[in-house]
Order: sequence, then C-alpha cells, then structure tokens
Amino acid sequence: MDDPTHAIIGAAISYAVAGHRLGRRAALIGAVAGVFPDVDWFIRSKEDPLLYVQYHRYFTHAFLFSIVGAFLSVLPWIAWPKNRSQWKIYWLAALPAYLSHSLIDASTTYGTCIFWPFSDLRAGWDLISIVDPIFTIGALVFLVIALKRQRRALAVGAILFACVYMALGGIQRARAAQVQHTLAQQRGHVLERAEVMPTLANNLVWRSLYLTGGRVYSDRIRVGVGAAFKPGTSLPLVTTNDLTVLEQQGNRNRSFERFAWFSDGWIARAPSEPTILGDMRYSKSTEAFDPIWGIQYTETNGQAQLHWVDRTRQRKIDARELWDEIMGRHPGYLPVPTR
Repeated sequence: MDDPTHAIIGAAISYAVAGHRLGRRAALIGAVAGVFPDVDWFIRSKEDPLLYVQYHRYFTHAFLFSIVGAFLSVLPWIAWPKNRSQWKIYWLAALPAYLSHSLIDASTTYGTCIFWPFSDLRAGWDLISIVDPIFTIGALVFLVIALKRQRRALAVGAILFACVYMALGGIQRARAAQVQHTLAQQRGHVLERAEVMPTLANNLVWRSLYLTGGRVYSDRIRVGVGAAFKPGTSLPLVTTNDLTVLEQQGNRNRSFERFAWFSDGWIARAPSEPTILGDMRYSKSTEAFDPIWGIQYTETNGQAQLHWVDRTRQRKIDARELWDEIMGRHPGYLPVPTR
C-alpha cells in the first residue's frame, strides 16, 4: 500500500501502545517503523531488471525480519546516549507498527513474502486496493484527534476502523467471487483457477480473472446493494511452453519463472504489443488488456536482452468513468444472469 497510509497506521498503533511512556514521540516512531519495510526499494540492478521486482515486498516485509527491522527503524532515537537505557521501549513501540506494514501489504493483490525464510509464497489476500482514500482518511481522522487531545483510546479507534474496513473488504471479495462463479457457470466454464481483486480506490468494483481451457477471462464486477458485471476479454495464458525461441534464449537466468512467481502466474501477451508478457492482474484499460508492467525480450547483436516494462507513470485514470462505475451508473454494466 502507499507509504502515507503505512505511516498513519503505524503512528496510530505505536501511539496506542507506547503513548503513555513516550508521548506524541511514539507516533513519530510508529510512522517511521510503518514505512521502514519499503527500504527494499533500494535493491536494484541495471544488469538484472527483475532484481527489484523479486526483492520488493520480500525479506524486509517478513514477520521474522520485523524483529530486526523494528530495531533498525528506531536507531535514530536510541543512538542518543540519553535514550539508550530506554531502547526496549522504543523497540516495542516500533515492532507492531513494522508488522502492520507487512499485514496491510499482504491484504492487497500485489503479494508479500510474509513467511520468509520458511516460504517464498507471495501472500495477497485481495482485501483492499493499493490506494484507498476512505481507508487512509478514516484512519488519519482518528489519529489527528488522538494526538490533538492526547488520548490513546482514539488511536485505538484508528486501528479498529482499519480492521473493520479490511473485514468489509473480505465480505465484498466473497460477494464478487460468487458473481464470478455465476458468470463462469453461465458460460459453461469450469474454474481451474480464479481471483477477484479490488480496483483502484474502492471496494465496490472488482477485477475478475479466471482460467479455463488455457485461457484467462477478465471481467469487472460491481457489488453494491445489488450486483452487476462488465464483460471483459479473454487471452491465452502464457507459460514456459509458449515462449518463442528468442524468449527461451533470454530465459537463461529464469527471468520468465521469476516474473511468473511475481505475477502469481497471471501472464498473457499484450494484444497491442505481443512481445510484452504482462501481468494480467493490472491493466491500464478497463476495456482490454493493456498491461501496466511486464517483461519483454529483444535481440541485440544476436543476443536476447531482457527488459522490465513499467508504465505506472503512464497510467491515466478516467476519474469520471471510475466514479460512474462506483456509483453504479456506468452504461457498460449488465445484470448478473440468474442461474
């Protein structure tokens, strides 16, 4: 999730835990610890474009590493001689804030290796969008009032608000999955694999992906008071058996397998640029698959070269269209078929 949200939740948790000992300073400690796991942003290599992709949300986000990570995040405080005797208090204030980062990230779709080093599983629980202003602003309101009035109970309110919102996301995900199942049945498809993901900034509109017969079908599903769906597209799933000769040559460092691990296996070729192998969980377009990121192999001097394609900054959200979807006014949506 975005770092401002991590900072807000981390500040609320640390203030609730240690505000009686450290005062408002506890909130600052929590804000730092809440964003500290993203220090893995600096793990990059020009020679290996997938190094960042592989290690972001990796060991620094693991539950076990939080013991060390929380200590590192409070070094600016305990480095001062007058604070060293209280290092345990600072560490205890930072630890739950640090852990909150891992849990919140795992609640998104992107995937987080919270069980490292015991498992490389990328946990992605699809409970909340990577950016959700209601979640962020709601927690911020509680935190600001708590700090202004110096009442830790209100900081607890921010935590409870976050937990309730996540639980609501779980309910919405279950509803969207039920619609997905109904659509597949109406189409005569057997779900070999399926996932529903919240779209940007809300938990009403969901992106649906399911695999059947070697093809991935995508739809948009809205679950409000009622349910509706917007038909999408379908594309062949790409596996190692579908790589071209050039792509097989460029896969010597297992780049495709690494990307498949990152994207949870949801890989398809971009229809407008078939040389790009994209992550189907994220698309710039709601009408067709236009990957936000992916990998591409090109030939230079007879050698295959790997490129990481990232179009995050080129992503343009039509706020009016998204708002119409959220409010249930978008004309592209159809009623869910009855069984």
